[in-house]
Amino acid sequence: MMGNNNLSFEEMWEKIIACDRKYDGLFFTAVKTTKIYCRPSCRSRKPKKMNVEFYHDINEVEKAGFRACKRCQPEVEHSPHVGLVRDIITFLLNHYKQNLILKDIADQVGLSPYYLERLFKQETSETPRTYLEKIRIDKAAHLLKCTGLTNLEICYEVGFQGSSNFYKVFRSLKDCSPSEYRKELQNELD
Repeated sequence: MMGNNNLSFEEMWEKIIACDRKYDGLFFTAVKTTKIYCRPSCRSRKPKKMNVEFYHDINEVEKAGFRACKRCQPEVEHSPHVGLVRDIITFLLNHYKQNLILKDIADQVGLSPYYLERLFKQETSETPRTYLEKIRIDKAAHLLKCTGLTNLEICYEVGFQGSSNFYKVFRSLKDCSPSEYRKELQNELD
């Protein structure tokens, strides 16, 4: 059974609106009005926010009386390594604030660092490091949107060890600096 993740309701909502595949299997979106549950990446029409519940385990959502979506088939695991990759992603989500090295992650799931990186890349098309950076930047974007923390405070809050790497990774993933990102959000609200 998969462990709980660090995502708030708002963050999970953002992931389903973005149809973000990297969160598939970490949580399920259950729609109270239709009694159907989906993967975060499901391309079906999005429900109203008030009609959504999130579950972290497929058994929980089914026990609550929801049935699987026929479009995204959340009950089907498409690879024999899905469970292992899901465990790695859950570990990354729960420990993203820490200074992680590949060996830490490999020790957690009982694989060699080399095999872990190869398997993870085969399943997700990314290395654990780039995946972790994306999680950190997603968290940073959420904090920029929802808090008044400074960019430097956010940098350390999401697990980056230095501001230059934070700014470089943020710019490469969001095509703007953290300050520009916050300014764009302010302009959208005005």
